[in-house]
This record gives sequence, C-alpha cells and structure tokens, in this order.
Amino acid sequence: MTRAFLAVMDSVGCGGAPDAAEFFNAGQPDTGANTLVHIARACAEGRAETCRSGPLKLPHLDALGLGAAIRLASGEGAPGLCAEPQGLWGAATEVSRGKDTPSGHWELAGVPLPWDWSYFPREIPAFPEDLLAEIRRIAGTGGTLGNCHASGTEILDRLGAEHMRTGWPILYTSSDSVFQIAAHEEVFGRARLQALCAAIAPRLHEMRIGRVIARPFIGTPETGFARTAHRHDYAMAPPAPTLCDWVQAAGRRVQAIGKIGDIFSMRGIDEVRTGPDADLMTHWADLMEEAPEGSLTFANFVEFDSLYGHRRDVAGYARALEWFDAALPRILGRMRPGDLVLITADHGNDPTWRGTDHTRERVPVIGAGRGTRALGLRAFADTAASIATHLGIPPQGPGRSFL
Repeated sequence: MTRAFLAVMDSVGCGGAPDAAEFFNAGQPDTGANTLVHIARACAEGRAETCRSGPLKLPHLDALGLGAAIRLASGEGAPGLCAEPQGLWGAATEVSRGKDTPSGHWELAGVPLPWDWSYFPREIPAFPEDLLAEIRRIAGTGGTLGNCHASGTEILDRLGAEHMRTGWPILYTSSDSVFQIAAHEEVFGRARLQALCAAIAPRLHEMRIGRVIARPFIGTPETGFARTAHRHDYAMAPPAPTLCDWVQAAGRRVQAIGKIGDIFSMRGIDEVRTGPDADLMTHWADLMEEAPEGSLTFANFVEFDSLYGHRRDVAGYARALEWFDAALPRILGRMRPGDLVLITADHGNDPTWRGTDHTRERVPVIGAGRGTRALGLRAFADTAASIATHLGIPPQGPGRSFL
C-alpha cells in the first residue's frame, strides 16, 4: 500500500492566470502578477537584502521542477531557477471564482466552488447594522471598532489602544469573502473571542461569507501590538465530499497539518497538528515516519501569505521560501517506497504588487515519488484525482489524474 503527502505553500503563485484581468487589487487588475518571478527578480537585483542576501536560492524545489513549472505557467523565467527537473512538474489553473483560501483548497481537493462568494462593500461601516447589533449582543459590549476594509496589522496599530480601553472587538474584512474579529488575548480573552466567532459564524455563512476568523493579539500601545499564533478559522463546510472524505470513506486515515482542519470544517479529518510554520515542518517530518500505510497527510504552510504576502514584505517572503527549501531534504529523505509527495499552492500573493490582497495566478505543482514527468497545464482538481489514483481510491468530481 502507498501513502500520499500534499503540502500547500499558501499564496506561492507563479503567474499566468488566463482570467487575471477579472480580479483586482487597489482598483487595478491582477494581470501580470507573478509571486515567484517577481520575488526572484527582486532578489537578483539586490532589492530583498533584509536578513538574507543575493539571488533567490531554492535548489531542492528547483530540482523537482519549480523553475520549469514557472516557465510553463507564465512564459517567464525566475532568475536562478533553471535546473533540469528531476521530479513531477507542472502548473495548475483554478476555475472557482475566487482567489482565496477555501476556494483554492477545496478545488485542490476535488471540489470547485459552484457559487460566487459574497463580499462586503468598501464603505464605512462595511457591515450591516443588524449584524453589528448581533455581535454587540453576543459580545456584551456597547459597540464595535473598525467595521471596515483593513490590513490586519494596520488596524491593530490604529485601534489596539482603543480596544484595550473600551473592550470593544475590532471588526474588519478584505477583498476576500471573510469577516475577521480581532481582540486582545488578555483584555478581551482568547476563549471569549473564539466563542464570539463560533456564535456569529452561522449567520455569516448564510450570507455566503466564506470564513469568520478569530484574530487574537497581544501587546500594549507602548510596545506595539502583534497577532499571535492562536488564529482560528470558522469556515463554511465544502459543498460536496472532498479528497479528505474520499480517503476517510475508504477506511484510510487523514492527517491535517496547519489550518487544513479549519478550511475543511474538520470534515474527513482524523487528526490535526498545528502551530507556527516551523512547528508544522516538524509535524510533517514526524508524519513521514509515523503516517500509516494508505493515508493522506494534507498540510498548509500559511506564513508565506499571512506574514509576508499581505504585508508586501519581499525579503521576508524570500527568506520563507529559502527556509522551506532548506527543510525539504528532511522530508524527502524520509520517503518510503511507494510514497507520493506533492507541493503546490492555493493562489498568489505577489509582495511586489499594488494593494495588500491575494493575486489571481496559476500555481506550481511539483512532486517526488513517481519518477520524472512533465504534467503540463492542469486543473486544480487534477491534484485530488491524482492522489486518489495513487492511493487506489476511485476519484470523484471533475478532476483527471495526471498519474
């Protein structure tokens, strides 16, 4: 029997989405966004020198076929990524009408989104009064703060002190279908924040808002505020059984690393291991030793997106990519005969781009365990069909196996 490991490098897109002109950042289309190419160019030109230096160094990802996947996806080369592929390599195009985490992950797991998400308008307040009244009632507060589109770090700098003084939760959204509630772990309380998010989530899901996110933070006005690792997503359940359900229904085990459990509302998940990305890499390495035969291990590494993409931190994003690459031999060196490892992404978040939102891009699909093979341009859902085929489970949905 075989095992499968699917790792999502959150937001590590490679350009070339044919419908990028239909998606926008700061009022301008995403045409031309290319997360990996633009980071590599910035590194090669000496524009990403904070706590790192020189060209982007991703020898292990490139050996699997990352550079070739980028060229296939967008027709552009990434400086320094030019190795002859030694693994599976290709690129995938999303069909769901979104550039967000649930849309990308559900489609990678075999279920393209059959509807359009709802979004909040760029107005102040961005949220309807009856929703705000319900939040005030549940939270037991006299008001709320924010109630607008905002960056998650900027709004803490702006409203953190007022939140500590009033105890009112900070509410904000973005261009994604998301409703975020930030509150101080000590002043408001992490458990209270999570209870508030859990209580209001069904109302938001009825509105087809994809996720309610609890965003706890710490700090003071004097020292500054910082979000903690205790984020929790309350996501809508996928509209149909996903790869996780297929594997579980076949009597196999599904291990989730990172926020996969949240993204899939724990459907089809047997075990969850969480923490910052450094801990997640250790969990992945451990599961390369521990995961039972026939199982699926599904991981998400979120910090490319949350710490560097949205903050438009090119050097930080480059450091994170190089860290992931340096850890990869620890993973691949623990593969057993018959294992399949696939590495992909869910959307783009070009840190050189205008605005602070995700970018509509194709994503690389690279892997080890089934020889050297050019996969071509694929659909996101082909990843699920391929993993199911590898595990000897009948695939469902629209995907076609590239194995």
